[in-house]
Amino acid sequence: MATKKILLLDIAHARSGDKGDAGNVGVIARDPKFYPVISRELTIERVKKHFEGICFGPVERYELPNLNALNFLLHNSLGGGGTVSLKNDAQGKTLSSAMLRMEIEVEEDLLT
Repeated sequence: MATKKILLLDIAHARSGDKGDAGNVGVIARDPKFYPVISRELTIERVKKHFEGICFGPVERYELPNLNALNFLLHNSLGGGGTVSLKNDAQGKTLSSAMLRMEIEVEEDLLT
């Protein structure tokens, strides 16, 4: 089966925020047929590598198949959290946009 590299943005949308010093990123498939793809492609290891230089702690992944979504906690990524951080994005609002820039492999027949 032929695959194609695309941006996650093409098949999902995302929301992000903060949980103390952890960034919280939810990724939701635009169509239920894409949930298996994001589940396969968005591993803890790949997400950790994608956020290299931003996320200095562990990454946790939670599956929400009833919502066709995944939720990630990126520990030690907000400089201490909203009230003490000197980062421009102390609440992690831009982490979702960064996540959606990840390149993933998708079966071409799913894209038609």
